[in-house]
Amino acid sequence: MLRTRGIARGLQGGAEAGGRGEGIHHGFSVRPRLVARNYRTPGRGGGEVDLILRERDGTLVFVEVRRRGSASHGGAAASITATKRRRVVFAARHYLMRLASPPPCRFDVVLVEERITWLRAAFNAD
Repeated sequence: MLRTRGIARGLQGGAEAGGRGEGIHHGFSVRPRLVARNYRTPGRGGGEVDLILRERDGTLVFVEVRRRGSASHGGAAASITATKRRRVVFAARHYLMRLASPPPCRFDVVLVEERITWLRAAFNAD
């Protein structure tokens, strides 16, 4: 788990905050390469992945960025429901189908609260 201090301070609500949260991967010393942002499957009811990153070893990282302004409903981590995980996995599988040889992959979650917390391998595709 990687933590950064103070990056989340001063974030406004809504999409602006989410966009800034999605940009935090640039703050790490060994940063992965950004492959796609806000990747969506076609049609209604599909899935979306906030960030798709490629690490130096070739691993694709599908990242869900979550922000909650208040912890009254459990904070950002509590908003990663089973339904949300299924939609991220659905979008990841759709993305991987386009590749001739799918690389290893993992699902990370970035929590944007008072601090930004990056949870590596937060969930599986199962």
